[in-house]
Amino acid sequence: VSGRGLDGLIDAILGRRLLPRTAHYGALSAANGEPIDQGLAIHFPAPHSYTGEDVLELQAHGGPVVLQLLLARCLEAAAKTDLNGQPRLPHLRLAQPGEFTQRAFLNGKLDLAQAEAVADLIDAGTEAAARSASRSLAGALSNEVQTLATQVIELRALVEATLDFPEEEIDFLKRADAQGRLDRIVAQLSAVMARTRQGALLSEGIKVVLAGQPNVGKSSLLNALAGAELAIVTPIAGTTRDKIGQTLQIDGVPVHITDTAGLRLDALDEVERIGIERSWAAIEDADAVIFLHDLTRRSEPAYEAGEREIAARLAAAHPKDGSVLQVFNKADAVTAPKLPEGGIALSARDGTGLDTLRRALLELAGWQGSPEGVYIARTRHVQALQRTQVHLAAAQDCAAQGDRALELLAEELRLAHDALGEI
Repeated sequence: VSGRGLDGLIDAILGRRLLPRTAHYGALSAANGEPIDQGLAIHFPAPHSYTGEDVLELQAHGGPVVLQLLLARCLEAAAKTDLNGQPRLPHLRLAQPGEFTQRAFLNGKLDLAQAEAVADLIDAGTEAAARSASRSLAGALSNEVQTLATQVIELRALVEATLDFPEEEIDFLKRADAQGRLDRIVAQLSAVMARTRQGALLSEGIKVVLAGQPNVGKSSLLNALAGAELAIVTPIAGTTRDKIGQTLQIDGVPVHITDTAGLRLDALDEVERIGIERSWAAIEDADAVIFLHDLTRRSEPAYEAGEREIAARLAAAHPKDGSVLQVFNKADAVTAPKLPEGGIALSARDGTGLDTLRRALLELAGWQGSPEGVYIARTRHVQALQRTQVHLAAAQDCAAQGDRALELLAEELRLAHDALGEI
């Protein structure tokens, strides 16, 4: 229970006062005095609590019936009148999801990055993600951003002092090594960005789409990567008519893989045509595309024509180099296949080459194993740091011009500080 004036509620449920921040063992009682459970009660007076408000924490055995009885008892006790004829806590209600953390943020107990880390810790699906979220919750990201912001403010103050007192013979910037300080801030920012990108991968993962002509083995590859029969596999072309999604974990990084309908121009019916349109929409939205080829059909003219058509459209949808992986399936049926540079040969049937594909996906995403000190992050954190980097790079250009660009230098430092403040 979080709020103000919890003494009456504590008396009603426990029948005694509690020492602050001390665990008290005893009966948690119903209105008629019978115990609901034996458990612990802790009172955290404001502001020394998670939310920054008065908090009563009841720890009971974890059965849902017991917990529901305790919730009902708290609401019942709050509605009952005290010795003055007034309800003890007339506005007590069940909290909304995340409301305790929201109150902690609004009361200054957590900043926004830490509040987001609470949700990331709860949603963490791997040990690496949980450890990184814990670092963010402890303030690792916030502390580094605050350090950068303080350094930028101090440097900006030096620049504005030079602007405000141009008649002084003292060169504030030279004496304070402004250029060196700016370079060190940029280097420190680069290190923070590297860890933040890794944290964003742990939090949000990478979206990958399996693309290719019908019957090249996309569904078989999805099943092989997932280790389960998620998609129907038959020799009949066009078996997959719609998108099938699955989230996998590769070295702790969530990889959201979507299997799509086979791509071809001559769709057999309206259902397949709609499925192909959805496939292209998923491809355009993906971070990476696995363009799957069939090694056993490379000599067929119609198949090769279809490959060229898909490759041309993929190049338009993903112009960035490296975002399309060329993967060649059915390596178990071909002896020593010749592959283009960067091509990956595998067999979805026997698992050959799957580890190579997994490593390629992580490399494409920018994952660097498990670097020390990674904290959970989100795309908006990365984008804010990227804006900061742009303004600091402009500040370096201004600093190189000397006294002629001091006003621009001060403005770029202000914009860099504002970008850091968005985190």
